[in-house]
Amino acid sequence: MITVEQLYEKLKPIRVGSPLCEFTLEHCQKIHPVIARIEELKQKENAIILAHNYVAPEILYGVADHTGDSYGLAKIARDSDAEVIVFPAVRFMAETAKILNPHKTVIDPNPDGGCSLADGISAIDVRRLRKQFPDHTFVCYINTTAEVKALCDVCVTSSNVYHIVETIDNDNIYFLPDKLMAMNVIQYLQDRGIKKNISWYDGTCYVHEEYGPDAIDFIRTGNPNVDVLVHPECQPAVVEKADYVGSTTSMLNHVRESSGDTFFLLTECGLTGILQSEFPEKRFVGSCTMCKYMKANSLQDVLQALENPRPDQIIELSPEVRQNALRCVERMFEYAEKTSS
Repeated sequence: MITVEQLYEKLKPIRVGSPLCEFTLEHCQKIHPVIARIEELKQKENAIILAHNYVAPEILYGVADHTGDSYGLAKIARDSDAEVIVFPAVRFMAETAKILNPHKTVIDPNPDGGCSLADGISAIDVRRLRKQFPDHTFVCYINTTAEVKALCDVCVTSSNVYHIVETIDNDNIYFLPDKLMAMNVIQYLQDRGIKKNISWYDGTCYVHEEYGPDAIDFIRTGNPNVDVLVHPECQPAVVEKADYVGSTTSMLNHVRESSGDTFFLLTECGLTGILQSEFPEKRFVGSCTMCKYMKANSLQDVLQALENPRPDQIIELSPEVRQNALRCVERMFEYAEKTSS
């Protein structure tokens, strides 16, 4: 288990523009008993904690067994030997873990685990669209509920969306729910001379939607050598100005491998906090934009969920929904492995 001093060393470099993400030694001493109790319960229950890169740093560095993006965490959930999976993130990620692990207990500790993308489309919407677009392959972003995944053909994440859509042998694609990601995929394919008929649903991530190209111009004015990293949930005009486009994990790897020293990340600022901790010698500029849903997770919620989970925190899916959603998610793994081989 991490000591107070080790926790403080990990957390003290984090300065992402919010008092929620500034850590003193006294604060680390205060939260350490909660971390110790969580670690004790993990051993007792044969549980693992999977945490998305956007959740609070004290969860990432204090109790998480694995951190990463949606795709990486889905693979870890699939391959885990743990009997209990605790997923501090948002609801659809915990549902994905349950899709892949029907016989395990999957717990969502988040009292407000929504997502503007996942909450913006329902199974009723997909049924209507499938009648409207009968010849299309339905591709759903992982930011969707299990019920929506169950009605789609293949799931994608920000780390594999370009490759999977390119690889699908149907030229007619319906992409949901993120219209900005769909537009970025269309531009990606056009740049490579690939013609596909892609329609999309009118959803957005409320965090990434806020970024505009003027922000990049402003940052470059004062930092001419800045490396601009952009998430594919951003507007096409923002992606066009980026030096690098990718998932949170691929952004982290890009910074790790880069010889540059100044970076501007256009994604939820939890990732900036990780990079500040891991690479204190590098400089990260720009403002902080937080996801209220990801940041709704807390150490106390994780502890409560392990000690005495409420019924609404335990993920349950009907056999029909799980089986159909599993087919959708497994096709993602098949396409991803095919394109990466």
